[in-house]
Amino acid sequence: MTMALPYPTMPGDVDHMIANDHAVVTRQFEHWEAGRGDRRVLADQICFNIALHADAEERTFYPELKRIGREADAEKLLAEHAKVKKLVKTVERDEPGEADLEDAMGEIIAAIRHHAHEEETTFLPRLREEVGASRMAELGGKFLAAKRTAPTRSHPAAPSSAIGHKLADAGAAMIDKLRDTIDGRVKGLATDPSGLLDPQAQDLLNAFSALGPQPPEILEPDEARKQPGLDEAVRSWLFQQGRSNEPEPVGDVKNMIVPGPGGDLPIRVYTPAGAGSEPLPVLLWIHGGGWVLYTVDNYDASCRGLCNKTGAIVVSPEYRRAPEDVFPASHDDVLATYRWLDANAAQLGGDPRRIAIGGESVGGNMAAATCLQLKAAGDPMPVAQVLVYPVTTAEQVGESMADAADARPLNLPLLSWMAMHAFQGVPHAAKDPRIDLLGVAIEELAGLPPALVITDERDVLRSQGEEFAAHLDKAGVAVTATRYDGMMHEFFGASAVLDKAEQAQQEAADHLLRAFNSAAGPVAG
Repeated sequence: MTMALPYPTMPGDVDHMIANDHAVVTRQFEHWEAGRGDRRVLADQICFNIALHADAEERTFYPELKRIGREADAEKLLAEHAKVKKLVKTVERDEPGEADLEDAMGEIIAAIRHHAHEEETTFLPRLREEVGASRMAELGGKFLAAKRTAPTRSHPAAPSSAIGHKLADAGAAMIDKLRDTIDGRVKGLATDPSGLLDPQAQDLLNAFSALGPQPPEILEPDEARKQPGLDEAVRSWLFQQGRSNEPEPVGDVKNMIVPGPGGDLPIRVYTPAGAGSEPLPVLLWIHGGGWVLYTVDNYDASCRGLCNKTGAIVVSPEYRRAPEDVFPASHDDVLATYRWLDANAAQLGGDPRRIAIGGESVGGNMAAATCLQLKAAGDPMPVAQVLVYPVTTAEQVGESMADAADARPLNLPLLSWMAMHAFQGVPHAAKDPRIDLLGVAIEELAGLPPALVITDERDVLRSQGEEFAAHLDKAGVAVTATRYDGMMHEFFGASAVLDKAEQAQQEAADHLLRAFNSAAGPVAG
């Protein structure tokens, strides 16, 4: 499966963003038609997505159609929007199960499906052909900016021209956001109402949504970094349950600075309790965040859990992030950290013969890429690798790009937003073998360390992670691939509240311990 557009795009292009939005509501429509999940929250999310999307199109895409002489096309699409906006008002007003709402939603689904098909097969290709790729990228920036200031509810009586939006949007957006807060709607916008999650995972995402995060994919990076993460939701949920939300204790945690290709490179070192004089195995654990969001703080729980379960020293690098430092800055920092560890493990009380590597999301990508770089250079490689829901290609491939397009906390638009910032100004990045792991020849994967690839059901990255595991297997690499059903992206570090996260961490620890033991006998702890 690839995205619906019949031609290649870049993540920041307006047609790419529009197609992503279509994929999200298409999947939400499927949940609605299947009668599953929380239908009130699902209806609210559908209405929210339509409101932001329609507003942004009317401020960017449709005026551009008019500018190039396609006024009839623009008016046709605007008329379709007007019809949907009136139906959305009914869905916003009534309750699921009421005839008016059910009928209105049925009409919305039919209208949007037709509308999306028209845009993706006719009007967007036509616009790209006439204005070119650079203009589509420029419009993409304006599209995101429009979403940031858009009203969050339908306003069918408001003017739909670009000027009309400019005059009316600010006031409407302010009123809508106040209404969202008062009626509690805002607390459901960041959860997953599909009904497909494990009950514990559902509770955690509900706690996350109750923190009121805005969609990161419509924010600037500095704004998005201020939004709560799933780690904060874990602490909130523990507090609500009357349980301690203090970090899992380990023997010692200290921050250090090592030399990096961009200057000083901070690392955090976790040492297990009871460490004696014998050198301990070492695990380089790389945090996620799409190369844009998050820090070692957000992934602290994963490091602590793995430190205790393996008895290993865990080292987590605070690599440089985009857009301040775009590709390959993050990869370079991770490689430099590994090489520093290889030369200086003893300084930490570690055994340089027993170094493993792993990470979550883009951290999983960089773990695998580091192994490939070390192999190509003829350098010592890790004794094992653990890739947790890894990014293995920048392409939108695999069933999960459709069936988890609407998932949270990582949906399809956010994935593209991250790539847009991470590869900004580096057009070749997506095809670089450090990103496009699926494009690496099978024979070049041979000889890589034993791998554990962990994926989860409600995750746009599920398919590409599982495909990479299949490539490793074809190359003769000892690989185990495990999918955790009912789980979502970022679940791995939430072992304090998710049984399956505890299970996944233990599986990772067992994989690492086998490798550590094979490398140099039994491991302390």
